[in-house]
Amino acid sequence: MLTGKQKRYLRSQAHHLNPIFQVGKTGVNENMIAQIDDALEKRELIKVSVLQNCMEDKNEVAEELVEGTGAQLVQIIGNTIVLYKESEENKEIVLP
Repeated sequence: MLTGKQKRYLRSQAHHLNPIFQVGKTGVNENMIAQIDDALEKRELIKVSVLQNCMEDKNEVAEELVEGTGAQLVQIIGNTIVLYKESEENKEIVLP
């Protein structure tokens, strides 16, 4: 689990990032989870945007992504979900 201090740090790191995945009306699927998991391994911290036409609630989408990838939910702001997962091979982010 992330502490409040770690989440604040990750939020500040994520501020300048652009969402690299979009969840649309098809919702979350296995392929998307696999791609997001790969991206997390490379980048550790990513944003996922939930489009207006998504049938699922953004909180449900975040839950599915966290369960599917084993990532930590940093925050949900507007329709953007920020996820963090420590990389096995490309560790760059040092948590406070």
